[in-house]
Amino acid sequence: MGVAQPAETTAAGLNLRVSGTLRVQRRLHFISLLTGDLLSTNLAFFVAYHLRYVYELGGDVPGESFVAYPAYAPVQALFVALCLLACQVRGGYSVPRGSSIVAEAGTLFASSAVATMALFAITSLVRYPASSRLTFIYAWIFAFLLGIVGRALVRAARTYLHRSGYGAERVIVVGNTSLSRMVMQMLAQQRHLGYQVLGFVDEAVRTDFGRFRALGSVEQLPQILERTQATRVIVALPAAQHQQILSVLDQCRNDGVEFSLVPDLFELRLSHLAVEDVAGIPLFRLSEPSITGFNRVVKRALDVVGSGVAGAVLAPLMLLVGVAIKVDSPGPAFFRQVRLGKGGASFVCYKFRSMRERAEDEVAELQTLNEAEGPLFKMRQDPRVTRVGRWIRRLSIDELPQLWNVLRGEMSLVGPRPPIPAEVEQYEEWHRRRLEVVPGITGLWQVSGRSQLTFDEMVMFDIYYIENWSLGLDLQILLRTLPAVMATDGAF
Repeated sequence: MGVAQPAETTAAGLNLRVSGTLRVQRRLHFISLLTGDLLSTNLAFFVAYHLRYVYELGGDVPGESFVAYPAYAPVQALFVALCLLACQVRGGYSVPRGSSIVAEAGTLFASSAVATMALFAITSLVRYPASSRLTFIYAWIFAFLLGIVGRALVRAARTYLHRSGYGAERVIVVGNTSLSRMVMQMLAQQRHLGYQVLGFVDEAVRTDFGRFRALGSVEQLPQILERTQATRVIVALPAAQHQQILSVLDQCRNDGVEFSLVPDLFELRLSHLAVEDVAGIPLFRLSEPSITGFNRVVKRALDVVGSGVAGAVLAPLMLLVGVAIKVDSPGPAFFRQVRLGKGGASFVCYKFRSMRERAEDEVAELQTLNEAEGPLFKMRQDPRVTRVGRWIRRLSIDELPQLWNVLRGEMSLVGPRPPIPAEVEQYEEWHRRRLEVVPGITGLWQVSGRSQLTFDEMVMFDIYYIENWSLGLDLQILLRTLPAVMATDGAF
């Protein structure tokens, strides 16, 4: 019979294996980036030489000025080495997990530029015969372009592996506040980053938050880490609980588990936090929300142009849908309902009718069959939905008449969904923040799970949108809306 190993030894072995696996993954990522840059810079110089000396791009090359490719071999090797060195110095091989491809492109542009200038200087200093300036410039341009392609391929491969469940970090979040909930949602939404949220721990055992499991109390964290084989702990506790924060961090160090700390200032809208320096003293100043002033004008312009164009293009489809509704069931083609917009102002929201007439009067009878949490009412197999209605709801075609609400300024193309007054009466105080902006036809939560999300998760996505609005975010959501609609996941 074998001798049972102590629990501490087993846990220590597990943590060593976990940390070893993470180190291997990071090493492989480093090697893949380095290999990609090595190939792209060599190919860039090869292409640059042929553009200048074979295809004579930039002017004819006289016979006495022609330099054979082998003579450029040392120059090419030096160029590649300088590019890789400059990229390493600028941190190009220790890219943060959540960094954008734009940030990597900036690093590649700067490092290849520095390498090219250094190559100019070195070849001029030693008076090396193979020193065509145009060749060097072409090499710089193609090193940058091919480098971006290489980084994009590495990102695509890593995203595919993460979405398939390979190489993902197993994460536990400490805390059960609005901050920690938002952290969990953002990590779960961006699966390509490679985080698998196992759940959260809090001061006391509480109920689950939507799809996120309550794993236990903070005091049980050592046992939870061992049981779940978590590789990272993200601490999202209020600053006032600094003793508990330090205790959790010590526990992570002892168990060899990596940890991250979300600053409590995140609660103060970090996206609008400006730092001023007065005689070396940092002062934090909260700026105005994003959707104000000129930004509001830009958003409104996008709404008017977008809704006008969409309305004109989709007019034949809407006409067919209207006729189909009239033929399928008695009643009007449009459904009018009072909704609440910005600041709680009421307006009439238009939709294609997808249910039989007077369906709202039957809600009380069906309340026991409600499948949604919070103030919403949702049923996957709602008996009130008509045959045409089931189809147009699945593809969100029933929302198209709201383009008229957008033109009138009552709604926006992108924003939180407009609630009915009965829902708002059941809101908790923090839920009311979704009423701070003009509601929209589509929004962040609609492209992040649709009706599969709980109400609290929907509100958290709306708050994130309000806090982080930008024109780019609106365009991104609009581009993601069509694939989300066609997938029909969570639509009912």
